[in-house]
Amino acid sequence: MSEQPIITHVSDTSPLTRATSSRSVTETVNGSHRFVIQGYSLAKGMGVGKHIASDNFTVGGHQWAIYFYPDGKNPEDNSTYVSLFIALASEGTDVRALFELTLVDQSGKGKHKVHSHFDRSLESGPYTLKYRGSMWGYKRFFRRALLENSDYLKDDCLKINCTVGVVRSTIDISSLQPIQVPDSDMGSHFGMLLETMEGSDVVFIVAGEKFHAHKLVLTARSPVFRTELFDELMGDKQEIVVTDMEPRVFKAMLHFIYRDSLEDEEIEDTSSSSIPSVTDTLTAKLLAAADRYDLTRLRRVCESHLCKDISVNSVSRTLALADRYHATELKAVCLRFAAENLAGKLPFSSVRAS
Repeated sequence: MSEQPIITHVSDTSPLTRATSSRSVTETVNGSHRFVIQGYSLAKGMGVGKHIASDNFTVGGHQWAIYFYPDGKNPEDNSTYVSLFIALASEGTDVRALFELTLVDQSGKGKHKVHSHFDRSLESGPYTLKYRGSMWGYKRFFRRALLENSDYLKDDCLKINCTVGVVRSTIDISSLQPIQVPDSDMGSHFGMLLETMEGSDVVFIVAGEKFHAHKLVLTARSPVFRTELFDELMGDKQEIVVTDMEPRVFKAMLHFIYRDSLEDEEIEDTSSSSIPSVTDTLTAKLLAAADRYDLTRLRRVCESHLCKDISVNSVSRTLALADRYHATELKAVCLRFAAENLAGKLPFSSVRAS
């Protein structure tokens, strides 16, 4: 009898596993506040349990306030001690924190009176404030008679420093490889449309030079183009003559409309020593174009570059440009520069201050 082959089935039921890890990080978000109490003697006698409060300050997403009790907080002490507390001044539940209260030595000797919870955090852990109004501090912070004859009180003034460390716990997954998001390249894609002229449906003629463009791109970027290109009187006109503008200015403006940026060489001529006046620079002419076609961001870019070259010799002309082309930010800078450097020396009568 022939032997039958033995077939063995192996089933691996173990699930696929992947090694993962995480790390819990518990730390404090620290912040400090100085509370100055001027007129200490006038606060005496306000009554046991009555306090002077600092302004609220924010640490770790919560608001805090310092409470100083000139006559003490505990009736049983008969105003023998001053009391000092830090209070949770905003809504919160079980806020865990460390605290430090310091009475500043105003003699310059550096012998401050410090009560710190930070140094004792290993003993009892952070203090938990259950709700708004919960406090941490000392009913018997300092014997009042000693305080009034110490270097902590100077010119009837006390200075108190408070440091709060709010406990935060996070899960650190920084070991995982982050996914990098590239910078937006939308401008380069639209720029290719301008370079290739693919799908262009309108031609601008500027001083005899032709520029192909796309109506939808122009109307999306400029409300003025939107009105002009969809004006019923224009119909399906394919060629538009642009007057009172140089070809290089129109070209730079188109570049900005498509790419939302200007080429470096388009800006470099702003401060060129070969240009006699700021009004002759390409940037100044682009500012005029931005105003003409209501290109808000281009106007602001031009303002920024012109602002960098304001000088005693150019501020008057730059101010006139800013006023003419509604460059409010640039105008404000020019007026401020003139007020600080040339007060009474420039004839601004033709420029409206705003």
